[in-house]
Amino acid sequence: MCGRFALTATPDQTAAFLGLAELEEFPARYNIAPTQPVLMALAGPPRSPGSNLPDRQAMLVRWGLIPTWAQDTREFPLLFNARSEGVLDKASFKTAMRHRRALVPASGFYEWQQSGSGRGQAYWIRPRRGGLVAFAGLIETYAEPGGSEMDTGAILTTEANAGIAHIHDRMPVVIDERDFVRWLDCRTQEPRDVLDLLKPAEPDFFEAIAVSDLVNKVANTAPEIQERGVVGPQPGKFRRRKPGADDNQMTLF
Repeated sequence: MCGRFALTATPDQTAAFLGLAELEEFPARYNIAPTQPVLMALAGPPRSPGSNLPDRQAMLVRWGLIPTWAQDTREFPLLFNARSEGVLDKASFKTAMRHRRALVPASGFYEWQQSGSGRGQAYWIRPRRGGLVAFAGLIETYAEPGGSEMDTGAILTTEANAGIAHIHDRMPVVIDERDFVRWLDCRTQEPRDVLDLLKPAEPDFFEAIAVSDLVNKVANTAPEIQERGVVGPQPGKFRRRKPGADDNQMTLF
């Protein structure tokens, strides 16, 4: 699964990677969690003649997809991941898979080694070559009973590759830059035409770094959570958010 990730690149770096004209300023985010807003890119309207940029647009969506047919969001499960193996058939995802495939830029993600007593050792898993990676995403716009609309999204997962299977049996689907156009093209590429992209990354694509349990708490958002280590947080070492700073997770940052 993928329940936490980070995006620490600059807006310019992220825009260049995704093929976007520009992005508004945003801070580095070291511990992005479900229900928080995440940046996604999807196919947009054709650009003006002579433009050398692809027709893509950026969106901020709530991480946790809500299908259009959901009745009561309070009772609906938090769909922050979508298993790629059944994405064509599962009612929650098949419409988004057909019409709103997206890219989720990330600097890496976190995973916990499973143990019999609950969460085990935490790992920061990042591209071995550095830079950004794009996870396969889906977007759905949910119309709330009051009439307002909310853009929501999920990250597609697949079976873990040999490089990280000892940590967890699932990993996010990585879309290679050469496949951005095909993945985002919902006009001419049917879902069945892009199923071959929903596969594990090469075994040596990621490197896994053991980190402390600071990452376990959503309120911990500073760079320290990516430092190597297996010990817990020490009093006074970590700067926490002020009380209430995380109460409204749909506020951008």
